[in-house]
Amino acid sequence: MSTAATTDSVATSKPTARVSPRAWLQDALPKIVLAPSFVITIIFVYGFIVWTAYLSFTNSKTFPSYALTGARAYQRLWRWTFESDPPSSWYTSITNMAIFGFLYIGICLALGLFLAILLDQKIRGEGLLRPIFLYPMALSFIVTGVAWKWFLDPGLGLEQTLHHFGWTSFHFDWIKNKDFVIYTVVIAGVWQASGFVMAMFLAGLRGIDGEIMKAIPLLRPIFLSAFIVLAHMAIKSYDLVVALTSGGPGGSAWLPSNFMYEYTFKRNEMAVGSASAIIMLMTISAIIVPYLYSELKEKAR
Repeated sequence: MSTAATTDSVATSKPTARVSPRAWLQDALPKIVLAPSFVITIIFVYGFIVWTAYLSFTNSKTFPSYALTGARAYQRLWRWTFESDPPSSWYTSITNMAIFGFLYIGICLALGLFLAILLDQKIRGEGLLRPIFLYPMALSFIVTGVAWKWFLDPGLGLEQTLHHFGWTSFHFDWIKNKDFVIYTVVIAGVWQASGFVMAMFLAGLRGIDGEIMKAIPLLRPIFLSAFIVLAHMAIKSYDLVVALTSGGPGGSAWLPSNFMYEYTFKRNEMAVGSASAIIMLMTISAIIVPYLYSELKEKAR
């Protein structure tokens, strides 16, 4: 009994192992390095999201106003959507968003999958074709917009070139036509992003054994990932529209991002611009949150 008591007293009195400064630094260094980025992200991303949401419930004009006035900005956007005659610039923006989003995402997915299936056949020259298809994604939307603006301008690009070759009856003035200008944005956007989608599908196909038709159902995660990326790019597109069409005749090529910038910084309607920004955020969240939820739920299984 005395031996057991002695053993217990020795165990109790044994000093706790000390953590060396080197070990503590190795454990703390990643947190120290990441802390500034984490704080900056919290302030300048999520903090400004909260600030923008707050401003959308004020009567802010040229400068912020912090007195809450309710949902007047959202009510104005609602009226401009459903009660405006002739159609408002907000109605034009969301209509263009529907057209651009549907065609941009649909064509990129279809074309990207087709190119991936084509390259997966181990065709000759794959090493040359793959970087050619991927190259547009390395360009900024500004460069893409300017290049396609030159190409589609009736006085400079395709139409003028064909007229020089004698095809004087050819006309392609979509970029100057308010009813078709949004489709030129689709053309430029698809040209830039379809190679990126091809790369995603090709990586998926190369990781699946079996025939093409049997492999396609297994590409569901790739489809979803590509859809999320394309939808995010479509909703926040701004620079492509500005560089390609300068907003189009009378703002006919506006997307919600162009509307937000115009009303916030040029028309001195900061509350309305903030409300449109929050609606864009809610749209992106409505796409991304269910995807993340399904992915996390699947991993939990």
